[in-house]
Amino acid sequence: MKEKILIVEDDLALSAGLCFELQTDHYITMAAYNCRQAVQVMESDRFDLVILDVNLPDGSGMELCRIIREKYETPVVFLTACDMEQDILAGFDLGAEDYITKPFNIQILRRKLEVVLRRNQKQEPAKNENGFSDGYLKIDFEVLAAVKNGEQLVITPNEYKILKILTANAGNVVTRQLLLEKLWDSAENYIDEHTLTVNMTRLRNKIEDPDHKYIKTIYGMGYVFTGVNL
Repeated sequence: MKEKILIVEDDLALSAGLCFELQTDHYITMAAYNCRQAVQVMESDRFDLVILDVNLPDGSGMELCRIIREKYETPVVFLTACDMEQDILAGFDLGAEDYITKPFNIQILRRKLEVVLRRNQKQEPAKNENGFSDGYLKIDFEVLAAVKNGEQLVITPNEYKILKILTANAGNVVTRQLLLEKLWDSAENYIDEHTLTVNMTRLRNKIEDPDHKYIKTIYGMGYVFTGVNL
């Protein structure tokens, strides 16, 4: 599957040039020109890497990097004219994978992005056909067992159904209507909107904590499982 890269750069010509160069390397690219656009795009799509400028029209790329790393854990590479030592160190302190200063060599940039993406792929959670595991949360759909940080979880049949639908479509929006169509309780009674919301809330409380988020709400549409595709 092609890696998807978000380029957050307010220089339109540079942004277009980067998109073109990376597309020739068979990456999928998307451009955002300020912090607000970047946040909106990341709320509705999943990226394998973010290329980020520091000086943006509506805020600091440093603060945006902090948000990205905390909320999505997506790898970030700074590409910026800010070449002061304290800026470079601050970028790495925020969790950036690399810090490249302008002007830059496009071939070196390409090689560095390859390294970052390859390193990130090696750290992907384990995949299997019958469950989900990322080393912290493990779900086995064959025996209906779930473990979080070594602790056995009590998951209801409908919650397992929700998890299986979401993980089977990881990275994609699963609409509430689709979930409602596929969910029935043990007596084959139809699940309504309220019951779905309650089930989703309880499930999140069981599998998530402040440092591990798996289910993202796309308001007005549905949900996205942000783990790996099984």
